[in-house]
Amino acid sequence: MESIKLNFSKTNGKIKHMNSVNNGPVAKSVREFDNFDDYKAAKIPYARIHDASFYPSYGGEFTVDVHRIFRNFDNDVNDPKSYSFKSTDKYLQSIVDAGTKVFYRLGCNIEHYEKCGTIPPKDNQKWAEICEHIVRHYTEGWADGFYYDIEYWEIWNEADCKNADGTSPCWQGTEDEFIDFFVTAFKHLKTTFPKLKIGGPAFAYLPECYPFAERLFDKLNKENLKLDFFSYHTYATDTDWFLYMVNFAYDLAKRCGQGQAELILNEWNYVKGWRGKEWQYTLKTEKGLKGASFITAIMCAGQKAPLDMLMYYDARPCGMNGMFNTDTFEKLKGYYPIAYFSKLLELGKYVEDISSSKDLCVCSATNGIDSAILLTHYNDNDETEQKTVKLDLSGLGEKSSVEIFVLDEKNDMSSYSSFGVNGSSVDFTLDIPLFTTYFISIKRA
Repeated sequence: MESIKLNFSKTNGKIKHMNSVNNGPVAKSVREFDNFDDYKAAKIPYARIHDASFYPSYGGEFTVDVHRIFRNFDNDVNDPKSYSFKSTDKYLQSIVDAGTKVFYRLGCNIEHYEKCGTIPPKDNQKWAEICEHIVRHYTEGWADGFYYDIEYWEIWNEADCKNADGTSPCWQGTEDEFIDFFVTAFKHLKTTFPKLKIGGPAFAYLPECYPFAERLFDKLNKENLKLDFFSYHTYATDTDWFLYMVNFAYDLAKRCGQGQAELILNEWNYVKGWRGKEWQYTLKTEKGLKGASFITAIMCAGQKAPLDMLMYYDARPCGMNGMFNTDTFEKLKGYYPIAYFSKLLELGKYVEDISSSKDLCVCSATNGIDSAILLTHYNDNDETEQKTVKLDLSGLGEKSSVEIFVLDEKNDMSSYSSFGVNGSSVDFTLDIPLFTTYFISIKRA
């Protein structure tokens, strides 16, 4: 029998933003149905707005990306008429209305075919000044804009990404050209907006591109520039590789003189492979119970790792959205771990567990009165047998009520059982089939 021990009188820091996502809700359209209410109910902390321009209901080709807002690079950077903000205004308003904070990616969507936004700008300084005006529009009211509390501004996305044939879908210049571009943009934006968090560059393949990253950090250091956050991406099938990558990124930043930066993994999901049958299996998995268990496992692992934020890819209606049905916007299994992690965030204080198995992924929280546990049994081997686990809980109040909710093939976080506890401790057992997730709510009576 496996075991998990938790003492709710001992906390270790706070619950971190492990359930942030890429992209916002779908607002009402001509079809008059959407996922806005369900998205809002999930209480998602942040939405990174990368690849938003792929989705028509977000505004499509007029949305978010720098070259889509400032559509003619030869125009006057200081003239409000040079900017097309309307679609992005509407999209960002829907995110804010849902109670989620915007994490703004400055750059463009990935371009697999025709290249437009991924071509290096003719003038790096002018590109930075265009971004300055976008920031001002959304945070200082410039050009009939807004005063949103958007603190995170990320420069670019996956300049290191390479296709199988060696071409890049995200940056058409050289690595040296990108380093000059990034440093120019960062220096201008950080000087102009010292109180905002400016960072990036959303590396795709850190182990392979670390010489590129080292040279970028070296250039920043020579200019005496410090990132507010360092972002990167990881797609995996297990927590071991995920944790390896977190530690790799953490050590890289620290070794290269950028250890002060927040570490943000702002694209992640289950990926068995990017081509053929492995890609088909990936897409099916992401939208099912196994994908939901993987989401739970990674959020739990991220809470324990030297990581400041996780951002699931993707809440946008697309093949990799395990939260909502792409056509009907009904909730999928992956919605529930994201939403129920928010309950841990609301409790606030992290409670570390002692677990006897890496396949049992746990995250627990308390506010000193009420507590909760999010728990899943995850292993990428689909033939893994179920586990029986003994939960040994202490540090409770004199009298508590426990309610257990289950996410499995038949249940969407339905109430599974409940019981009362007299005294400050209790132990009980749970059978946990593979990919089953439990949320255990403990309320002081």
